[in-house]
Amino acid sequence: QGVKVINVLDRTFGMHAGGKIEVRSKTPILTPEDFSRVYTPGVGRVCKDIYNEPEHAYNYTIKGNSVAIVTDGTAVLGFGNIGPKAALPVMEGKAMIFKEFAGIDAFPLCLDTTDTEEIIKTVKYLAPVFGAVNLEDIAAPRCFEIEARLMEVLDIPVIHDDQHGTATVVLAGLINVGRLLRKDIRTFRYVVAGAGASATATTNLLISYGVSDIVVCDRTGAIYERRDSGMNHCKTILARKTNPRKVKGTLSEVMTGANVFIGLSGPDLITADDIRRMAPDPIVFALANPDPEIAPEEAQPFVKIMATGRSDYPNQINNALSYPGIFRGLLDVRAKGVNDEIRFAASKAIAYLLNEDELNEENIIPSAFDSRVVTTVADAVAAAAKKTGVARK
Repeated sequence: QGVKVINVLDRTFGMHAGGKIEVRSKTPILTPEDFSRVYTPGVGRVCKDIYNEPEHAYNYTIKGNSVAIVTDGTAVLGFGNIGPKAALPVMEGKAMIFKEFAGIDAFPLCLDTTDTEEIIKTVKYLAPVFGAVNLEDIAAPRCFEIEARLMEVLDIPVIHDDQHGTATVVLAGLINVGRLLRKDIRTFRYVVAGAGASATATTNLLISYGVSDIVVCDRTGAIYERRDSGMNHCKTILARKTNPRKVKGTLSEVMTGANVFIGLSGPDLITADDIRRMAPDPIVFALANPDPEIAPEEAQPFVKIMATGRSDYPNQINNALSYPGIFRGLLDVRAKGVNDEIRFAASKAIAYLLNEDELNEENIIPSAFDSRVVTTVADAVAAAAKKTGVARK
């Protein structure tokens, strides 16, 4: 009472005012001669050259260093389906990270449709401009089909970062868990909470890496073959690949005896009692953001190693550790696609940035601000792309 608000300054909104990215010319146009070279008539010679040698688009246009960030706004942060306009600030932020961390020119393309076929056609039509496509914040299960179909029809890498960025960094963290504990992570028993994009991709990557015992849980409980309720095509495929012991029951029940819990779902799903029923020295990756599956303070007395998706706790599993370097490496060799060997190479590059003497229970993953991350990951990705035959250069 008695206070009059004269003005309000919000520094976060201030950083977004007018948008966070812009297009700049790399060459100034100062004279008519400059104009004639960058535009007509000189540009015609370059157009004819690319017409005769389409691969020269990588040499003489932005294609060789550009990424399309494509979303329909249906799975944004913790908000869900907020639409393409409200998703744009996130995509601009992603473009900033691409540029600041990896020197990549990325463009936000927020599509005003949730129709799978329309999204696929639109990205296909826009692909000539770009060297790679980053699908972002597209809800499951449509995101699986969109990514798979685009990988079939395009001759550039297509990565749904919500799936594969998360999976790559989770695997990196687990590799370092194995190094720290001197155990083979392939022999652990895993429980994954969630059956969405990131959980499915993480499960698939771990299986490809050699992990054999994973139980995935959704709201109904453990996913297993011929389960009647709450199933869809993607969960049916997951059921065939996972749960070799045919475990049934709730998430809490399934966690009994598990070595590793990976949460990629929502807040407050597990309790300290659930962790106490896990195998000795349990490993908990509670990665829901901003609120994890269990508060770190509640879990800490009972875990051997704890990771979250947050920056204010140790062991942050952050996509920014993976995607700038992965895309940088793919663009550097003009890759035609991406595969699990490339993802393994990225995971190992992230993990082995930490020396043996740097590893401890609160330091199993490097910081996204470690200046070595992008170049190390990019070099590993480029080498794997060459080795697996998807590099043009």
